[in-house]
Amino acid sequence: MIVLGKKYKFTTLEEQRLRKKFGNYEVIATSNRDPQEVIAELSKYIETHGASMLVLNMRTQVHDDIVKYLTKLQFKNKAKRFIIIGMSRFTEEYLQKCYIPDDNNNLHFLENIVSYSKWHYFQKRCIDYFGVFWLFFFSWPVMLLSAVKIKQQSPGSILFRQDRVGANNEIFKCTKFRSMHENSHHDSYTRENDTRIFPFAHTMRKTRLDELPQMWNILKGEMHLIGPRTEWDILVAQYEGQIPYYNERHLVRPGITGWAQVMYPYGANTEDARQKLMYDLYYIKHWSMALELKIAWMTAMTVIRKKGI
Repeated sequence: MIVLGKKYKFTTLEEQRLRKKFGNYEVIATSNRDPQEVIAELSKYIETHGASMLVLNMRTQVHDDIVKYLTKLQFKNKAKRFIIIGMSRFTEEYLQKCYIPDDNNNLHFLENIVSYSKWHYFQKRCIDYFGVFWLFFFSWPVMLLSAVKIKQQSPGSILFRQDRVGANNEIFKCTKFRSMHENSHHDSYTRENDTRIFPFAHTMRKTRLDELPQMWNILKGEMHLIGPRTEWDILVAQYEGQIPYYNERHLVRPGITGWAQVMYPYGANTEDARQKLMYDLYYIKHWSMALELKIAWMTAMTVIRKKGI
């Protein structure tokens, strides 16, 4: 595979996934370069590695000579189809995320991103009730143990309630097990070796036990079992100031787990929020029962391995 241009830079995690799927791949720059030099580099890589896919990832206009060269590639070897694909389609098909450019010149990523139909919503609520029933059935002893441990290690309330942004930007009180000492210093993000977190809370956060009380929010209809992560209203306001299209994720109700949580590591800054948003938009755009079950399975495996979400 060849990536022509450097407009979008793959994350480290995406690079690993691409190498696993395609083997080695090459990124060839086009900006401020002689077109014949670019063509020579393309030809050499295709001849040496037998690449059969080229991803268009250019920031600036491409020279006519390069365009002519690309249109002739498919005629050179009719036995092996040469695929030319744009970055937005490539990310959706091979990385399962909606490509969002780092500028506002192209808003095509907003196409076909709509809330659930009545039939889809009905299916999700069935999943919610079924999932909460069995989740509570198997987890109530762990929830009881968690309540005892919280009381032992950190005086104060067992539960923690915080304003979160739900569907249509409506604010609701999200309920979780408290995982930080009360009256700790304020920080919007959790840091490595964070002193605000008491010992048992580390286990809760790794295994996502602190999320279990959100079953009440699901039963109240404020959340789904699966959906975009519930986000603090203060952080949402911060992200919206830097990511104009951040509101798109609020077309649907948030979830305890979701596509972004199982596909991207824990975020600690605005760029992480932007990356997760690409997965959230993919989930909304491509929702299906198969995707829902896949997320449930991946979440279970993540919790069992204690990797957190």
